[in-house]
Amino acid sequence: MQNTDRAAEPKKKKKKRTIDKAKVAENKKKAKAKKARMKQRRRNEKEREKSERSARQKSQKVKRADITIIELGEDQDETLLEAELESLEVVDVPEETDAEQADTEQADTEQADTEQADAAADTPKSRAASSKDAQKPKTGKNSKKKNSEKLKKTVGICAACIVALALVGTGITFGVRRHLGRLAEESAVVEAMVHTEAVELAEHSKIEHQKESLKKGAGKSTSKALVDAARYMLDGVKNRPRPVEITEENALDFATIESCLINAETGKVDVTMSAEGLAISDDGYYYLFEEKTYETELPGEEYIIEEPKDVDLTFSVNLNYNSASSRLFSKFVVAIKKDGKFMAVSRPRYITNPEAIAKYRPSFGDTKSKKGLLVDPNKLRGTELDDLGVKHAAYNIPMSKILGETTMAVYPTIYYNYNGRTYAFNGQAISEYDFVFSTLSSKGITTTAILLNDMAPGHTQLIHPKARSGNKRSLYYAFNGTDEAGTEYMAAIGSFLANRYSGTGHGTVMNWVISNEINARSEWNYIEYMDTESYVEEFAKPFRVFYNAIVSVNGNARVYISLDQQWGKSLYSSNGYASKDILDEFNRNIKACGNIDWGLAQHPYNYPLTSAKAWSLSSKAASYVTESENTPVLTIKNIHVLTNYLQKPEMLTEDGEVRHLILSEMGYTSTSGQELQAASFAYAYKIIEANQYIDSVLLSRQTDAAVEVQQGLALGINGTNGAPKSLYTVYKYIDTPECAQYTDYLLPVIGISSWSEVIRQR
Repeated sequence: MQNTDRAAEPKKKKKKRTIDKAKVAENKKKAKAKKARMKQRRRNEKEREKSERSARQKSQKVKRADITIIELGEDQDETLLEAELESLEVVDVPEETDAEQADTEQADTEQADTEQADAAADTPKSRAASSKDAQKPKTGKNSKKKNSEKLKKTVGICAACIVALALVGTGITFGVRRHLGRLAEESAVVEAMVHTEAVELAEHSKIEHQKESLKKGAGKSTSKALVDAARYMLDGVKNRPRPVEITEENALDFATIESCLINAETGKVDVTMSAEGLAISDDGYYYLFEEKTYETELPGEEYIIEEPKDVDLTFSVNLNYNSASSRLFSKFVVAIKKDGKFMAVSRPRYITNPEAIAKYRPSFGDTKSKKGLLVDPNKLRGTELDDLGVKHAAYNIPMSKILGETTMAVYPTIYYNYNGRTYAFNGQAISEYDFVFSTLSSKGITTTAILLNDMAPGHTQLIHPKARSGNKRSLYYAFNGTDEAGTEYMAAIGSFLANRYSGTGHGTVMNWVISNEINARSEWNYIEYMDTESYVEEFAKPFRVFYNAIVSVNGNARVYISLDQQWGKSLYSSNGYASKDILDEFNRNIKACGNIDWGLAQHPYNYPLTSAKAWSLSSKAASYVTESENTPVLTIKNIHVLTNYLQKPEMLTEDGEVRHLILSEMGYTSTSGQELQAASFAYAYKIIEANQYIDSVLLSRQTDAAVEVQQGLALGINGTNGAPKSLYTVYKYIDTPECAQYTDYLLPVIGISSWSEVIRQR
C-alpha cells in the first residue's frame, strides 16, 4: 500500500531538472515503435474485415451449392437433415480453463508494461501520438458482443455446411471440398477470437444450461403427470360404481339416507346419502326433495338442490328455522329424473338432532331419588310436597284448556308467532300452569307434563280426521298429523310450551309425555280401528312434530311415548293393541325415518287394577304375569322383563344407550286396607330403586279421586277428605336413612324377613 501521509514529511530542496538525452532518444524510439504497432493493428483489422466479407460471400455460394447437392442426393430425408441442422444451432461455450486464464493474465501484463513505457516518453511528439490514438474508435463491450454474434453465426453456418456435406457424401465436387478447406482455416481464426470472450460468455452459458435443465425437468414432470393421470383414469374406470337400472320395485331401496343432521356451525341441514351404484337416469344428477310431515310422495318438480351423482354424497340445505319455509319438521328424499319425470330413489328421513339449535339447556337437577307423585294442584301452596320429599311430579295439560283467547283483562290472551303465523293461548289457563310449574321447580322437583288431546272447541284441526266422529268412551283423541293445519298447530304448541317452561321465569318442564296409553285406542287415543302399522304411523307423525318442536328449544328435554300394562295382548281395551306390538312398531317406524332419543312412559299397575297386593297373584293373574318376554301383563312384579327388553340391541338409541324409562303412573288401592296399600308401595319402590334402568316412579295420586274411588281405586296418599293414609309416612321415608324404621313393620305383611329378599328376587 502506498504511503499517503506526505504532509508529515519535511520539505526537500527542489533540484534542478537535467535532461537525459539518451532517455529522450529511447522514448522517441519507443513511441515510433508504438506508432508502427498501431498501424499494423489497423492493417490487420482491415484485413480481418475483408476476410469476413469474403467468407460470408463464399459461405452463401457454398450454401446454394449444398442445397443443389441435397436435392440431387439419393434417399435423403429432408426432415432428418433439418433436425440435425437445428440441433447445431446452440453453441455451448465452456468456461475458461486454468491454462487459458494464465495466458490471458500474461497478455494483460505485457500490455500494462507497454503502456507504462509509453507514459515515460512524455514529449510533445509522444503526446501528439497519444492524441491521435485517443481519436481512434474504441472496441467496447457492445462491439465485442456484436462481433461475437457475427462469429457465432459464421460458426453455425460452417457447421451446417459440414453436416450437409457429411450427409450427402459422394455428391460433393472437388471444388467444393477445396473451398471448405479454406473455410476450416478461417474457422480456426474465428475460434481464437471467440476464445477471447470466454470469460463473459461463460456466465451466459451457465444461465442457458440452467434453463435447459429446467426444460428437461419440466418435461420429465409433465410426462410423469400424464402417466399418473392415465393410471388414475384407468383405475377410475376399473373401479367405477356399477350402473343400476331403476324400476318401481327397487327404486325406494336403491339409495339410503344415512343421516339428516343440523350442522351447528353452518346452521344448515346436512343430508348424507349412500348407494351401491349409480342410478341410470336422464342426467348425471341426484335431486333432494323436501316432503312435509303429512306428504307421502314427491311434491311435483320443486326440488331443493341437485348434486352430481356419486355413491356417497352430502346435500347441504338451509334450515329456515321459525319461518314460513321452515324445514325443521320436514322429511327429505333423494330422487332422479327418469323419462322426464322425477322418481324417488330413497325412503324419507327426518332431522334427528333438533337439539343442535336449542337456546335452553336446563339441568335435570337432583335425580338421585326416584320418588315422584301426580300432584294435587290444590295443595301446591302448602308444605305437603316438601314434607313428603317429592323429587318428581307429573301434571296434565289438556289442549282444550290452554288454546284460544280470553276476555279477562287480568289474564290477557297470549299471542305467539311461529313459522310465520300467530297463535292464541288462553292467558288465564297459562297463568295457572305458570304457578304450578314454577312452584314445583322452586322446590327442586323434576316435572313431567302430559299433553292430552281432548276436544277443544274451535280447534278441531288438532283432531285426526278419522277421530272426529267421536266416541262416547273416549276422553282423548289422536293428534292430527295428516295435513298442514294440524301439523303447524302442533308445532306451535310444542314450541310455545317449551319456550315458556325451560327456565324462563315460569318454571321448568324437563319431561314431556305425548298422549296417554296409546295402546288403549278406544279409551285414551281414539281413532278409527286400523292395523298396527297404520295406527302407529298416525301416532308417529305427531310425536315427531312435538319432539322436534320441544327439543329444538330445550336441548335437554326428554319426550316419551305412553303405554299401559297390557304388554303381550289387549285384555280389556275395546279393539286395542298390545303394548309390546305398539312399542316394536313405533321403534321400527322411528328408526326407518330417522332415529331420535324417544323415551318410554310405562304404567305397570297391578292386574287386575283393584288388586291390593303387588307381591301376590291370584291363580288367574299368575297366568298373565309371567317371566316371559311375551308376558301378557307387565306389573312391578315382572318389570324386569321390560327393562331387559329395552336392553336389546334393536331397541337402543343411536348412541347405543338404553332408552329412558319412567313409570309415569302406578298406584295401589287402599280399598282392602291402608296397610296393604303401604306394603305394596314399599315393595314396588325397593324394586324400582334397585333397577338402574328406571329413572323415576310417579305414584298416582296425591289425593284420592272420587270417580276412581267409585270404581274401587282409592289410589291416593290422602283420602278424599284430605286426611293422610298409612302410605303417607311410608312414602315420606322410603328414600331416606330412616327407611327401615318406618317400613320394616310391613315385612310380615309381605311375608319376608328382609327387603334384600325383594331385591334378590328381582
